[in-house]
Amino acid sequence: MNKATFHIKVGGDYACFTNPGLKVERCTYPVMTPAAARGLLEAIYWKPQFRWEIREIKVLKPIKQISIMRNELNERQGKNPIIIDDPKNRAQRTSLILKDVEYVIKADLVLKEGINNIMGYIDQFARKLKTGQYHHTPYLGTREFAAWFESATGDEEPECIIKEYPIGQMLFDSAYIEDNERKEIDFHLHGHTHSNDKRVARGYQSAVYFDAIVENNILKIPPKKYLELYEKEGVHV
Repeated sequence: MNKATFHIKVGGDYACFTNPGLKVERCTYPVMTPAAARGLLEAIYWKPQFRWEIREIKVLKPIKQISIMRNELNERQGKNPIIIDDPKNRAQRTSLILKDVEYVIKADLVLKEGINNIMGYIDQFARKLKTGQYHHTPYLGTREFAAWFESATGDEEPECIIKEYPIGQMLFDSAYIEDNERKEIDFHLHGHTHSNDKRVARGYQSAVYFDAIVENNILKIPPKKYLELYEKEGVHV
């Protein structure tokens, strides 16, 4: 056995799953993206020996969108501090976000090639779900919108029925591709055997999309998209 399936119930007061095609003014997708679900699970528990693959996202609460105005930094935070008193470093932007969200994430913990002892990883993650422990604070799309989480069965009843809700092209996840001829970003690459076995690589980020539709409150994720993602990254699970 090289994988185990979990159901995790998550929620929060606010969420913003940003559509990368609308970056100037943040605009959320109507439901959680697979990339956001993976990031939330990795905040709770992650090791370089496995990857999280999202299978389904069940929408439990009605989709409610609100518009807010907030101050944002113009530049990405780097090694040097940013002086936020300087008007050149900040801007007011409108954001379309979600209010009062709850989901059940169905996800597989998949071991990488050559890794065994899945029972150890199952026990550790189940213990974190039971005790509410995590590596860093889980969040719903952006760090200011913290999430709570608990174990679920997958049989949770939604507050309202969403028979069919076409979303269109949705961000599936981002591939981080090492390329010495296209050095746009730095990122960490991890080995399979030890948490400290990592190095800084240079390359670029490439987004993968899929045609998303919520049917009977469930957003199903095509498994073949993970093969496309891994092929782009040049790795295999």
